[in-house]
Amino acid sequence: MTVTTYATTPRRGDTLPLPVVVSSEPDENPERSKEPRRKRRLPLWVVLAVLAAFPTVMLHVVPGAEAGLSEEGRITLVVFACAVLAWMSGRLDDTFVGLAAAATLVVVGVLSSADLFRSMGGETIWLLISAFVLAAGLNSSGLPARLAVALVSKATSVRQLAHLVTASLLVTALAVPSTSGRAALAVPVFTSLATALAARVRVVRMLALLFPTVILLSAVATLIGAGAHLITSEVLAATTGTGIGFGRWLILGLPFAVLSSHLATELVLFLMTRHKDRRTRLSVDRAALAEQAGAQVEGPLTGAQRRSGLLLLVVVALWCTESLHGIGPAMVALLGAVAITTPRLGTVKMSRAMSTVPWSLLLFMATTTVLGGTLANSGAAGWLAGVMFRGTEAISGERFLIIVVAVSTAAHLVLQSRSARSSVLVPLLIPISAAFALNPAAVAFASTAAAGFCHTLPSSAKPVAMFAAVLDVATYRKSDLLRLSLFLAPLTAGLVLVFALFIWPLLGLPLH
Repeated sequence: MTVTTYATTPRRGDTLPLPVVVSSEPDENPERSKEPRRKRRLPLWVVLAVLAAFPTVMLHVVPGAEAGLSEEGRITLVVFACAVLAWMSGRLDDTFVGLAAAATLVVVGVLSSADLFRSMGGETIWLLISAFVLAAGLNSSGLPARLAVALVSKATSVRQLAHLVTASLLVTALAVPSTSGRAALAVPVFTSLATALAARVRVVRMLALLFPTVILLSAVATLIGAGAHLITSEVLAATTGTGIGFGRWLILGLPFAVLSSHLATELVLFLMTRHKDRRTRLSVDRAALAEQAGAQVEGPLTGAQRRSGLLLLVVVALWCTESLHGIGPAMVALLGAVAITTPRLGTVKMSRAMSTVPWSLLLFMATTTVLGGTLANSGAAGWLAGVMFRGTEAISGERFLIIVVAVSTAAHLVLQSRSARSSVLVPLLIPISAAFALNPAAVAFASTAAAGFCHTLPSSAKPVAMFAAVLDVATYRKSDLLRLSLFLAPLTAGLVLVFALFIWPLLGLPLH
């Protein structure tokens, strides 16, 4: 898998740009792109000073056993609050904060070192490692570039191009872990399209906004689509005894991902282009694509493409049929990773594939999962949820769900990390869901799906930031992003509520 790059000419083996020959009329009065301003943040010394004093204040403010909170729960709550505050500041690395919080819990005796290290070598971590190796092998074969060429070359209008891009990005959610990884693979594709459409600035800006929007909304299609999904499943398993497996997540998430992504595509088209832009025909020269793509995109599939494509189908099929064969998703992914790196049979060397694994992300996931589990098991989550929702017992479960979805949709304004949002929200939602006679899994899934909206600012999510400033390309403006968020936020929240109340119960996830 490619590390984030903005070069227009990728190295061999990376995701290949798609040079498109387009005949069309230029936009009137094209505007220059504007660089997004850097977000102002507190000085580091202020953040460190607050974090140093915060635990002492919290220990005196948070009540003890007389309020039904154990000493372990009290300490866990203080460490949790410090971690959330550090994540909100934006001055400290997310992984550093997670490791510091987990290490603190071990030092004070709330968490055992064995539990911490076990989480770092658990099935979830191995699942992601193997999934990244699989993605590297697929990318090295050139199969993703071939499929993208086949889709994009069919476009005859801007609207059709937008929906074909959306469809291709949806497919990547099935094989490529993490939204930032998918964004890194998509940047060269966007760059090539932007170069071909340079005279049509409005269309280029539309594509710059479309790519991250679809990447973020379509992630909910699969369990490996975002680290937050794995955290949600792990916390559910730790507190209720049952998580959400790959097959079940796919059944629940894929319909929502498809509908929300294509609705968002229409919204982006409406806000960013004019009627003439959407109706003007595009003429795509497939021969030029085949000549300049740098991978085998014409003629029969190569041996590497056939092998990697077949392997992906087998792995996804085994993930979805775990109940039939009993092999866990992590083991299936590991077998697939070994197969795709086998000398002469695979498509990439193991050393190269392992270099694409984002180890910092994996450590962050492990520590936040431990933090969320400790928060729930110590009783701190239940106590905090009771305090937060005290006096709301009279409201119905449906109204509580509306509050959950609204808070989850807006949470990216406070916590930029999607995984951190799930680590904070899910442990709190599980105990309070039972008080409202709601299914904790349904509430947690709805919260995680709503948290997929994080489009308000360029700094709200890595994919949004990656497309905010691409070399020599007129990307979207900050005002474009804010205008999209104004409409997309209620659309996403409303869609989550409709699915939670009417669709997901039919698919096996009842709300009550």
